[in-house]
Amino acid sequence: SAQEMKHMENLSSLSQGSGPMEFQPSEREQPWELIMDKKHFRLWRRPIQGSHLYQYRVFGSYTDVTPRQFFNVQLDTEYRKKWDSLVIKLDVIERDVATGSEVIHWVTHFPYPMYSRDYVYVRRYNVDKENNLMVLVSRAVEHPSVPENPEYVRVRTYESQMVIRPHKTFDENGFDYLLTYSDNPQTVFPRYCVSWMVSSGMPDFLEKLHSAALKAKKMELEVRDYLSKGSDTAPEPCGPAQLEYA
Repeated sequence: SAQEMKHMENLSSLSQGSGPMEFQPSEREQPWELIMDKKHFRLWRRPIQGSHLYQYRVFGSYTDVTPRQFFNVQLDTEYRKKWDSLVIKLDVIERDVATGSEVIHWVTHFPYPMYSRDYVYVRRYNVDKENNLMVLVSRAVEHPSVPENPEYVRVRTYESQMVIRPHKTFDENGFDYLLTYSDNPQTVFPRYCVSWMVSSGMPDFLEKLHSAALKAKKMELEVRDYLSKGSDTAPEPCGPAQLEYA
């Protein structure tokens, strides 16, 4: 994930003033297609071989919040229940102290007339202070304590990688981010419909995440700090994330 971010930064510097960035995939990879080019981000997609699905990639920047705020708000499950109206349920099922990995159960609303979806996924993050990077990766797993619920559609294919590169430091405003994402929402809708939902929903989610980080900063909300004081890579063992007013 960190190497992909470096590649994107190189492309970005080369493309300044010369039009949209273009990926040069290897011969075995499908080419990326630019489908959205906005002021603060660009969105690409490419077909996943052997399936009717796409993989998506967003490269963007924010200048009004710190990397630490953006990273922490993304990880704090208790705070997300407050700012993300699509969340039905979001709980940490299990946490591994040695690696910092967490198994999450996430239930979310889907557009009408589709059933709500639920995800069981493991996430792990790394704060690389030496290389000035934050990385958060997630993928779907099975867990014995979260059996399928007939009220929801279980999403079994899901992967996400977020890389954050501060413009200066973790505590100064400004950073670039690279989000690579794919899942199989298991709908009967054609691929172009699913593609439209993802390509419109992903920027909307990122803007809500950005707004939540701004709100936490403005109101001085105390979001759990995942940049552990004692370690560059793993959080100190603790209970469920808490959100309180400072």
